[in-house]
Amino acid sequence: MSQEIKDRFKQFVAPTYGRFPITLDRGEGAYVWDTDGKRYLDLGGGIAVNCLGHSHPEISQVLAEQSSRLMHCTNFYHFDGQAQLAENLTKRLGQGRVFFCNSGAESSEVMLKLSRRFGQAEGRFEIITADNSFHGRTMAGVSASGQKKLKDGFAPLLDGFTHVPFNDLDAVRAAITPATVAVMIEGVQGEGGIRPVSAEYLFGLRALCDERNLLLLWDGVQCGHFRTGSFQSFQAILGDRIGDFLPDAVGMAKSLGGGFPMGAVWIAEKHADVLGPGTHGSTFGGNPLACAVANKILEIIDRDGLAANANALGQFFINELAKLREKYPEAIREVRGHGLMIGIEMGGDFDSFDDGKPAAVQWVSALHEAGMLTIPAGSSVVRFLPPLNLTQEEAQAGLALFEQTIQKVIA
Repeated sequence: MSQEIKDRFKQFVAPTYGRFPITLDRGEGAYVWDTDGKRYLDLGGGIAVNCLGHSHPEISQVLAEQSSRLMHCTNFYHFDGQAQLAENLTKRLGQGRVFFCNSGAESSEVMLKLSRRFGQAEGRFEIITADNSFHGRTMAGVSASGQKKLKDGFAPLLDGFTHVPFNDLDAVRAAITPATVAVMIEGVQGEGGIRPVSAEYLFGLRALCDERNLLLLWDGVQCGHFRTGSFQSFQAILGDRIGDFLPDAVGMAKSLGGGFPMGAVWIAEKHADVLGPGTHGSTFGGNPLACAVANKILEIIDRDGLAANANALGQFFINELAKLREKYPEAIREVRGHGLMIGIEMGGDFDSFDDGKPAAVQWVSALHEAGMLTIPAGSSVVRFLPPLNLTQEEAQAGLALFEQTIQKVIA
């Protein structure tokens, strides 16, 4: 069965992904099973998407109920689910409006268009982003992203993007020109290897943007939706010091729909009319099915205390991984992250590894053999992005599999 599926992929599916040789069949909670019946503990969460795990019964129920009433109606009309979701998201940030789309790349596109239109009258269009950032795979997204590998083969890229060192306020200040209109950052770089910004950087960036009349755009696609233990990662990073800190726009996706394709952008009230009627749109954005799922996810997160769970289990992971780092320094070089967004910088100089593949990919493959799914980043980082409702027992099981894999690799 699995080989037949792989053969059909090879024949009929565009080869745009480097796929691991696993053919998944079903999932339940934090576990998935392949077509051969092997079970895996999923600490990758579909790249921070499956915030409630797999096949959550309440999500399945709300999808069935909503699909029997109204699946699609276009954004020419009103319906309660979208209004309710916009209110639910806004009350977790501040006064503003929400535009709904279908993905993280689309949410980045909205923020980029917002900036261009905001600065158009003054001829301002340049946007500063960070080295090693990731803002999606549209032409605007790869132009904005600070990773060369995303851009190769797609020249000419969209003009108007300047990349500066991450977490460096002086570099942002030096890059500002009369044409600069916005600064766009991730609170925790996900594809860049789980690298968080500092609180001082955030406060300085907000003050600088206010001083120079620049929009501060927040890409919370991967680090948002309680992944770090708070609704958005700037809330986790700033903690009690947050005061009235807010970006001008916040991009969301991934966990927002818990596996159902969905994206959104919160836009601060003072900029809410910049994108007026006809300036942007999405046929499927904010459809009744997606909104029903997203509203139910927020209800469950609140009801079950999953933000607190992400904080508690995240600290447990960090503490236990720190112990493993002391025990296996040749295998684990660094552990970093917030909540259930954890990056582990791994060593790669082992006889059992193939020199032709990045260490991150080889570690992830070794973990597959042990029965655990994780996500690689860059050349040497393994990411833990598990469901927010992961249990202590499942976390301990994951750490045990991780240590067993290390022992096998370094033997």
